[in-house]
Amino acid sequence: MRAGLLLFAFCVLVRDEIIDRIAISVGNQVITEGQIDQEIRLTAFLNHERLNLSGDGRKKAGGRLVEQALVKRDMDLSRYPLPGASDVEASFVDVKQSYTPETMYQRTLQEYGITEDALKRRLLWQLTLLRFVDYRFRPGIQVSDADLKTYYDQELARWKQQGIEPVPTLDESRGKIEEILTQQRIDQALDAWMAETRKQVTINYLDEALK
Repeated sequence: MRAGLLLFAFCVLVRDEIIDRIAISVGNQVITEGQIDQEIRLTAFLNHERLNLSGDGRKKAGGRLVEQALVKRDMDLSRYPLPGASDVEASFVDVKQSYTPETMYQRTLQEYGITEDALKRRLLWQLTLLRFVDYRFRPGIQVSDADLKTYYDQELARWKQQGIEPVPTLDESRGKIEEILTQQRIDQALDAWMAETRKQVTINYLDEALK
C-alpha cells in the first residue's frame, strides 16, 4: 500500500514538473513556464490588450521576468521601503474600475485565465518596483539650470509652431521640466544598471526560444 502511494506521489511530481518546468535560471532563482504564461496574461489584462501567447510574446515576458529577478536579487541585498496595503488596494480599485461594469471585470478575468489574488500580487510587485527604482536611482540624479533651459527652449519652439497661447515662462515650467528630465535619467540609470547586473549574474535559458 505504501509503495503504491509513493509511486502515485512520484507520478504527481513528475507530472507537475512537466507541466511547469523551469524555463530560465537567474543566479539561484528560477523562472518557470507557468510564470511566463501568467506574466503574459496579467500584462495583457492590465494593458487591455489581446493575449499574445506566441513565441514573441513568451520571449518578451521572459525578458521582463529576468529583469524582475535581477531587481529582487538587489532587494535581497539591500533594504527598501515596501508599499502599504492601502497603496495596493488603491491601485487595485483603479484597475477594477477600468473594467466596468463588474460583470465585465469578472468575465475578463476568466477570459484571460487569471485570478484576483494573482492580480493583486502583480500590483504589489509593480508598486514595489516603482519604489525600488525611485529610492535606488533618484538620489543620484542632478538636473542643472542649463539642462532646464535647453529643454525649455526646445519646448518653446514647439509651442510657437503649434500656436499655443499663452506660452508658459521658464519659471512656470521649471518643476514639470525638472521632473521630466529626472525621469528620463532615472530610466537611463536603470538601463545601465540592468546591463551591468546581467554581467554579474549567470542567466541560463533552458528554453532556447526565450533568448
